[in-house]
Amino acid sequence: MSDPTGTPGDDQPKDPMAEMLRQLGINLGTDGQIDLNQLMGRLQQQMGAFTQASTSTSGVNWEQTRHATRQIAASLGPDPSITSQQQREIADAERLANLWLDEACDFGQSPHPAVGWSRAEWIEQTMPAWEQMTEPIVSSIATAMGDMMGGQAPQLPPELGAFSQMMQPMLRQAAGAMYSMQLAQAIAKVSTEVVTGSEIGFQLLLKPRAAVLPTNVAAFSEGLEVTDQDVLLYLMLRESARQRLFAQVGWLAPQIMALVEHYAREITIDANALESAIDIDDMGQLSPEKMAEISENLQGKLFEPTQSAEQVEILSRLETLLALIEGWVDEVVAQATARWMPNSSQLAEAVRRRRAAGGPAEDVLKSLVGLELRPRRVRDAANLWAALSADRGVGGRDAVWNHPDLVPTAADLDDPLGYVSGETTAPAADDLDAELAKLLAEERPDEDGQSGS
Repeated sequence: MSDPTGTPGDDQPKDPMAEMLRQLGINLGTDGQIDLNQLMGRLQQQMGAFTQASTSTSGVNWEQTRHATRQIAASLGPDPSITSQQQREIADAERLANLWLDEACDFGQSPHPAVGWSRAEWIEQTMPAWEQMTEPIVSSIATAMGDMMGGQAPQLPPELGAFSQMMQPMLRQAAGAMYSMQLAQAIAKVSTEVVTGSEIGFQLLLKPRAAVLPTNVAAFSEGLEVTDQDVLLYLMLRESARQRLFAQVGWLAPQIMALVEHYAREITIDANALESAIDIDDMGQLSPEKMAEISENLQGKLFEPTQSAEQVEILSRLETLLALIEGWVDEVVAQATARWMPNSSQLAEAVRRRRAAGGPAEDVLKSLVGLELRPRRVRDAANLWAALSADRGVGGRDAVWNHPDLVPTAADLDDPLGYVSGETTAPAADDLDAELAKLLAEERPDEDGQSGS
């Protein structure tokens, strides 16, 4: 039997709880008693290392996370400030884009003017959305750490009956400190890839406005053999259309965020990976530096790979909604550029290739939330919006966004003509193809090179 003072003999195993308390500077007496005032004092000291300068209940010190994210992004490549000339070019592109979109879209212009951002500015502007999205993950990690601690110390002295409850704030701060490193790395990486503020399909911005990252746009333009002005205009058209949609359809952005948060709440933390990364001897020394080390060891190992039935259903709904958004943007921009931009098909193909390769959204959501998301049905969605436009006009097409109950489902993407006509029975495949050929002016290849049905 182990010595309750935490100093076992050479041939005796350590008592996990006694060892953890010893790490806190507290030793149980020979009678197994403990000074609870001493324990609370030490816990408060430990918590102070994490709570200092933290303004979030999630356990993540967002001020430090924001700073770390910007440092990592700066190490990944040059990030020059936006020049006044670039801002003028962006303003000119927005004015022209709005003229074209006014004819192709029933939603009004964004009330806020377009802006050019550096990567660092994009990080600053989107950090509140990342906080909202990832808070459920930190709670899950803290719970898993608490369960792990309880599992390694099943028999507590009577005086420690409320020990787990007292430890929860510290565990939450520790979980936040550990997760913040993954957070900073993932957001920094995606900041080097996105070309516009909402390219990933989420409304990450506090205000509905078109935002462009010129440094990343320049990288996107390489090898396209299209003028820089046309590239900027095309990307502005896509971003402005998306921001019009988010601004006018009030339920859309909250619904997407709610689905992501719901998925995150259902995540199962890999307890084995967590336990292998955190030694019981470390539990009393959960310093920020130690948490950063643990976070590095847990890269790519934190989440259980299996999905619950509820997560599968949420994933399907989220993929469908994002496909509908991007399909709508594809269709609106195709209409807007049909008369005025001969090389728009080349730029549309570049966007499709980028999407098919797994864009920034797929990378960041997999890293942060364990969500493997790829909206494979954008082509089907674009076909459906084109059919609606041909049948009901621009106003009738965009009126579908008025209420979430009106928005097409995954089944409707299989039968766009049935959705347009209100019929529930799908026509034969040959008839469907023939009717679509009449309605659609051009064939748009699927994102992954396969049929969307």
